Amino acid sequence: GPLFMSFVLICLIMGLAICIERIIYLTMATSNVQKLLNNIEGALQSGGVDAAKEVCRNTSGPVASIFYQGLDRFNPNADDGSIDMVEKSVVSYGSVQMGLLEKGLSWISLFISLAPMLGFFGTVIGMIQAFDDIAAAKNISPDIVATGIGVALITTVSGLLVAMILQVFYNFIIAKVDGLVNEMEDGSISLVDILIKHKLTN
Repeated sequence: GPLFMSFVLICLIMGLAICIERIIYLTMATSNVQKLLNNIEGALQSGGVDAAKEVCRNTSGPVASIFYQGLDRFNPNADDGSIDMVEKSVVSYGSVQMGLLEKGLSWISLFISLAPMLGFFGTVIGMIQAFDDIAAAKNISPDIVATGIGVALITTVSGLLVAMILQVFYNFIIAKVDGLVNEMEDGSISLVDILIKHKLTN
């Protein structure tokens, strides 16, 4: 009935709102990692660690934040333990950034599961009402049966449609998150290589 249709609609609206917010956030989080690495390498050579940190501060996105944390723990005058500290901080802060990228995904997953269940529940209730109408009718006609069942099935169709729409967005967001995580991991390895090279040449 209308009550279950409204619940299915709420799932769609809230699910789409989270999807749109995530897509905007992830698009803004995307950055040119290779360009950032080149800028950091240039800054290290010309102005040292502080200059490299400044480059990260002026660049938005999770990759720049991870690089900043790594550079913050880098001491070019210390022994090799400094590189270990960089690696540990990059891994730890990478996990934090990954959590931020995946924020809200559990809610989208919930709405994908909930919408068809609400739709099916609405259909079952609708079928019960349809059979009650048939029982109450003195003259049973195919029209009464067909109309009741037809109305009841609309909620199932709506629930499945909402789940399919949200599933497409969910998969797109997951692919975007995976791409960003790969960038973060590749970039972190490259940053450590740059710092080792900088240490050896100084």
